[in-house]
Amino acid sequence: MFPSVQAIPVNEYHKQLRQAVTALDTLAQVNETEDATAYEARRDQTLSGVRDLLPPSETVEWNGATFNVDNSWLLQELDKLKATSISERAGLLQATTERLQAIEERVAEIENAGSNHATNKTEASRKLAEILQRPEYARKVQRDSALERLVNQFFKWLQNLFPKPRAVSPGTAGLFSQVAQVLVILLALGVLAFVVKLFLPRLLRSRGSKKKEKTKARIVLGEKLEPDQSAVDLLAEAEVLARRGELRAAIRKAYIALLVELGDRKVISLAQYKTNRDYLRAVREMQPLYQNVKQLTDSFERHWYGLAYATETDWLAFRSGYDQTLRR
Repeated sequence: MFPSVQAIPVNEYHKQLRQAVTALDTLAQVNETEDATAYEARRDQTLSGVRDLLPPSETVEWNGATFNVDNSWLLQELDKLKATSISERAGLLQATTERLQAIEERVAEIENAGSNHATNKTEASRKLAEILQRPEYARKVQRDSALERLVNQFFKWLQNLFPKPRAVSPGTAGLFSQVAQVLVILLALGVLAFVVKLFLPRLLRSRGSKKKEKTKARIVLGEKLEPDQSAVDLLAEAEVLARRGELRAAIRKAYIALLVELGDRKVISLAQYKTNRDYLRAVREMQPLYQNVKQLTDSFERHWYGLAYATETDWLAFRSGYDQTLRR
């Protein structure tokens, strides 16, 4: 017989996530007295510790129900962090940490929700799985653009052109090195100018076409919008849901309408991987808009992620806050 897997409580899983986020944050900081060898050793030790904290799969218990958690994506990113080059490490580390932090924030909301609104084990498990498996938490590491890859390849080629140190007499070494470097730099600048002139218009056209494609299909907080679907359309759908008594769904739809409207006004930028907290942070410096958006975000989280029961009063307050926010 195989040994049974013991479930851990959701607060213990939350603790593991928080410790893993803190550990990865330390890798973004390099001590002034730390050389490359010491950093590599600290990095390997930290990544090993994160692996121990979050195994590939875990069984978590919440409100009397158990469910499986898949952490395999994190282990794959840790493998990439160990093998990636120094130039690419910072971006990959930041993306992995932010994705893990987004999950940690959602688990914190689940933990704080408690068991007041769960009617039975099946309902509790379904609600928790619904929250954790939403697409907005599946952050993806953004790859370098074609122009960035081209520039990186150019500088690698440029580095290979510099003469390697040779055992020459002190009198001639400095002069020879300076002349060689000047010639190589002039040659490199000429090649770079030619490459930019040749490829930049094409890249700009390609980027412009990609932007048009993005406006055709948008995914906001896991909801795929139709090509011509506007904030007004979404708000109308929210009103229909409210009249049917589906007030939690109405608040969620109206909140997405708010984000779409702010995106259309160029206040925020919409992206599939972003969470509601990402959008809130984007307007932090815009007062009093930030306070209005925060109030609506808190209501959305409380009724959608926190599973709080929504009343007609809650919906009317959200609807009024929506109108007030967009009048700013």
